[in-house]
Amino acid sequence: MSYDVPEQELMTPGHVACPGCGAPMAVRYALKALGENTVVIIVASCWSIIAGPFPYTAVQVPLLHTLFATGGSVASGVKAGLEACGYKDTTVLTVAGDGGTFDIGIQALSAAVERNEDFIYMCYDNEAYMNTGIQRSSATPWGAWTTTTPVKHPKEQPKKDMVAIMAAHRIPYTATATVAYPEDLIRKVKKAKDIRGSKFLHVLSPCPSGWKSEPAQSVLLSRLAVQSCVFPLYEVEHGGKYTITVWPREKVPVERYLRLQGRFAHLKPEDLRYIQENVDREWERLVEKAKASGQEIPIIPSA
Repeated sequence: MSYDVPEQELMTPGHVACPGCGAPMAVRYALKALGENTVVIIVASCWSIIAGPFPYTAVQVPLLHTLFATGGSVASGVKAGLEACGYKDTTVLTVAGDGGTFDIGIQALSAAVERNEDFIYMCYDNEAYMNTGIQRSSATPWGAWTTTTPVKHPKEQPKKDMVAIMAAHRIPYTATATVAYPEDLIRKVKKAKDIRGSKFLHVLSPCPSGWKSEPAQSVLLSRLAVQSCVFPLYEVEHGGKYTITVWPREKVPVERYLRLQGRFAHLKPEDLRYIQENVDREWERLVEKAKASGQEIPIIPSA
């Protein structure tokens, strides 16, 4: 079987991510899609460490580190500066975690995309503040353990729907992706590169330390998130046209995805049923949006 993945590598060996981390895989694939004419903005996050200590770096394109709250504004300024200097075709890619996107960075991000600034914003979502001690973020799922939502007091709020928030800005392109489907991720990054204006990519990124999972199972977990419909892969154009890009071969139970992660080990059968019901409801809503957008809907068996 052949895969349509570019051979060019713009990440070298020697990055300092934890074993099994999904974040370096996500950026590696994104750079394969974008090529050398790219400037990367790193928002404070695990990726502030992953690239390597100055003057060493595993990323072979210009890299600029910035604060938690400034991913949208710095990308706007860098793009304006590049265009003022005549580099109109250089792609600006912001890389941020869920804390720097869903919480601390949402103000600057919202302001920038409301102006339809021309950059790609990629949030690698590991569902907590992993780099500072596994504290909950608004991307943390309901019922999950973190150090600030311990087993006796797991998170009681649902995960913030960041894709819906970006789509509500009616930006040209919003999409979800995971490292388990690199061709889908690369295709979406290439598509975003060719669109003028604001593009938002939400990439699920397993964190073995925070998820209490096996490092070797990160790609499996990413695939199960899609096949269970916990994290569907789809895109939204101009806030209204929904297209599901990867359909589950068979809809697997959410429990199969959750039981591989120690952060959900305390959940009771009634908790699992509650999560399954919510996932089913959100999936049906997404399918209805895709259907209303003109997409043909296949029949998906249950495992």
